[in-house]
Amino acid sequence: MTERYAAIDVGTNTVLLLVAERRGATLAPVLERAEITRLGRGVDAAGRLDPAALRDTVRVIAEYAAAARGLGARVLACVATSAARDAANGAEFFAAVREQAGLSAEIISGDEEARLVYASAVRDFGAGGPLAVLDVGGGSTEFIVGEGPAPRARTSLQVGAVRLTERHVTTDPIAPAEWRRLRAAAREALAPVAGLAARDGATLFGVAGTVTTLCAVSLALPVYEAGQVHGRVMTRAEVEALLERLAALPVAARAALPGMEPKRADVILAGGAIVAEAMDLAGFDRLTVSDRGVRWGLLYDRLPPV
Repeated sequence: MTERYAAIDVGTNTVLLLVAERRGATLAPVLERAEITRLGRGVDAAGRLDPAALRDTVRVIAEYAAAARGLGARVLACVATSAARDAANGAEFFAAVREQAGLSAEIISGDEEARLVYASAVRDFGAGGPLAVLDVGGGSTEFIVGEGPAPRARTSLQVGAVRLTERHVTTDPIAPAEWRRLRAAAREALAPVAGLAARDGATLFGVAGTVTTLCAVSLALPVYEAGQVHGRVMTRAEVEALLERLAALPVAARAALPGMEPKRADVILAGGAIVAEAMDLAGFDRLTVSDRGVRWGLLYDRLPPV
């Protein structure tokens, strides 16, 4: 019988599900889902999870767990990242997940998040030499460099698409002066990335919803297709041009663009600013898009040996 496993990644903005089956030493996806619940809404200012966001997120986790069990998967792991790490009432979230989804969710540190993202990238792209991985989340951003299975350096920074938006965006469409301040704030927060820049010949990989959304909008995909996004190369000039286009639009118009997840339209500028500034600070002119991340690294990390 084919072995199936599941991982749920609960981020500040998005909850992701992967159900995969084992095929030798690799995993093949059976079901992947993503839903924006914005668990971290307001956490940066209030220090607590918003009750409505908590309820919505737990509901989605319960739905994911039921779907995974219905496919015969053993729900191997459910992990929560930045918002749950930072919230004073995180215990309420974990208790609700246990009660409604029958899962024991765990918090992973920013350092562990970075390690898992790197593990996923190495599985897909590691044979090509040294690599750097940029993971832009809602509440934090991870940057990792290395060659082979173990990264040589990594950092997790308290800057993400939701956090940066809540701190700096008040106008719609964004005013030019506010856009400049947003970019400057992203650059300041990402300063440690310059010290981790990979050596010559490294390839930069971008992970998570900001990067995949920028790619999908650039391609004007009417329906998101992982196969069209995963492995595509975006240049820094392409990212900058796309950001200037998005910055000129109000949120409602951004939400209507082909390739845009409507619930991400209000935070895409902040996420995109993080991408562009990280590329510049680390000295990369191009980025390869990865549709995979923590959930994939988690399964590969915790699967029993063949």
